[in-house]
Amino acid sequence: MGILTAVSCVGLALSACSSSSAAVVVAGTWGEDAQGQPQLVLEEDGHLSGTDGCNRLAGSWEQNDEQTITFDQVAMTKMACFDVDTWLMSLDTAFVDGDVMHVNDASGAEIGSLLRAAQ
Repeated sequence: MGILTAVSCVGLALSACSSSSAAVVVAGTWGEDAQGQPQLVLEEDGHLSGTDGCNRLAGSWEQNDEQTITFDQVAMTKMACFDVDTWLMSLDTAFVDGDVMHVNDASGAEIGSLLRAAQ
């Protein structure tokens, strides 16, 4: 009984380790495809494109762990935008909670959020 119990415990421990949650899928479109609205498109190959509602942006992204997304080498046009909140210009990192991407600036403060676009 001692060996069987030990084998059962090892089996349970291994199955608990192998059933860890998968990383959140972040590739896809976030935000609205509408005039004056921010949107990010994260490609599976690590490229990103989008708009703050007026200016276009392009760069790269990386999912560092199951939650943290880091944006890198993001270039953006700088047109004069009236009545458009250009908060997306300051993106640095993000995390996804359900169907919401929370975008942070370099200080770690949340500057805005984007809903996952319908597929």
